[in-house]
Amino acid sequence: MATQLRRYEVADGQLDYFIEWFPALVPVREKYGFTVNFAYADRETNQFIWSVTHPGDFAAAEQEYVASPERAAAFAEFDDPLTAMHVAMVQEVV
Repeated sequence: MATQLRRYEVADGQLDYFIEWFPALVPVREKYGFTVNFAYADRETNQFIWSVTHPGDFAAAEQEYVASPERAAAFAEFDDPLTAMHVAMVQEVV
């Protein structure tokens, strides 16, 4: 199982917008074999932190997902409020 941790820095005043939009992305990820493990908003630092796993070849599944028409539709009306993205493959230690 491969796990990716994603931490987004969100523009001031845009965190609620992102939180409202994000659930639309979850079923699209799931269609391509991903599981969203958690999603948290850190209002103090204006960040959105979430984790996603895939049981197989994460990179190949990610490429298929990114190129998918479902993802394109989910992002069609999305006004991107992110100012930075920090994405890393992580390993559970506890």
